[in-house]
Amino acid sequence: MSRWVAHLHRISGIALAIFLPLHFWALGNALQLDSFLAWTQQPLVKAGEWAIVVALATHLAGGLRVLAIEFLDWHEWQKSLAAIAAAVTLAVGLAFALAL
Repeated sequence: MSRWVAHLHRISGIALAIFLPLHFWALGNALQLDSFLAWTQQPLVKAGEWAIVVALATHLAGGLRVLAIEFLDWHEWQKSLAAIAAAVTLAVGLAFALAL
């Protein structure tokens, strides 16, 4: 399980690295605010927002797991930390989905 959490941590980091330039480009082109806000109401955009929030939660939880293993010497707790990281990601994803 720890290997899968590590892979998800890396994939979410790549997703965030791809998202940020696109996000800044969209904000730079948002001078026509009304049309931009109307565009953000599309279901695909809402799904993208949810996906990026889940990726951020995944990357944060995975990063905290790595820090706990490295600096607190919790090597024997890897499975528990992986489960906690997955639970945090799931909770954030569900909370954001309910807020949409």
